Amino acid sequence: MSFVDEVGDHWEEYYVFHHKFVDWLRINHYDVGETTKLSSEELLPIIEKSPYFKGTANDVDWVQKVKMQGAIQKWVDHSISVTVNVPQETTVDMVKKIYQTAWEVGCKGCTIYRDGSRSGVLIADDKGKKKDKAKQNGHFQETGAPKRPERLEAKIVRFLNADQPWIAVLGIYQGKPYEIFTGAAVDIFRLPEYVENGWVLKGKDEHGKNRYDFQFMDRDGYRVTIEGLSRSFNKEYWNYAKLISGVLRHGMPLQHAVELVDGLNVEQEYINTWKNGVVRALKLFVPDGTKAVKSACPECHDPEGLLYKEGCLICKNCGYSKCS
Repeated sequence: MSFVDEVGDHWEEYYVFHHKFVDWLRINHYDVGETTKLSSEELLPIIEKSPYFKGTANDVDWVQKVKMQGAIQKWVDHSISVTVNVPQETTVDMVKKIYQTAWEVGCKGCTIYRDGSRSGVLIADDKGKKKDKAKQNGHFQETGAPKRPERLEAKIVRFLNADQPWIAVLGIYQGKPYEIFTGAAVDIFRLPEYVENGWVLKGKDEHGKNRYDFQFMDRDGYRVTIEGLSRSFNKEYWNYAKLISGVLRHGMPLQHAVELVDGLNVEQEYINTWKNGVVRALKLFVPDGTKAVKSACPECHDPEGLLYKEGCLICKNCGYSKCS
């Protein structure tokens, strides 16, 4: 099923059937090809009739799965471990309970994988090979941005723009920046200094247009929501940030996005200080060890010396360092 969202991004959903489920469909006289064209609402009644209903990793009782290992591992001569796959919305308390149960029953090993906690997991390497091949052949490839959830974790980064305190709100998807909002830290957006994280909520206003709100947890554990990020920020900066967000969500490698923003040529000096703040915010998410786009060290002239480390550029050869 193909979709186009409100900003024109194309994305596609498709089903992946286990081969045993395909066998069951054929035995029960279902047309497999037609079944793959059904909507999720139409497909669910068929799945409920099969022996595989409630049989996925997200459906099982995770605590009982750990207890099962504790019961059978006494008959295993060598190492044994259990990997518990849990949905993205699994609470911290449930994770604690799984690990504690593993300890109580004496499990030799236990790993928890929360859906979305790491990007690139369980993805075939063929895509990367195709990209490399396309690059070698000079092919131009389009990418599809992942559909934005209604709620994204957010990181707050504070910086100075023309000697005025500003903040950047970065929406994080699978550990990477998906979008960025920036604005002066005044009036309703003078956030308490202890606020470093929160959530960006996407919804519709009374006119049916997109609206983005910011929410954070105060020291007493209450959720505080600031409505309308767009109305809080200068429109000129809002448009700049919207363009940068499009680059981010379409998967440009972060080091290239940093180089793109850093290289913006603008006449207004205040825009320059703003872009420096955005660059600093994005650099925080570049994985340590990533080679800089312009990786020649200005000190020792090692052509591939500059690497990212904790948001700074470090020369692996001479130790030269540059931070935004």
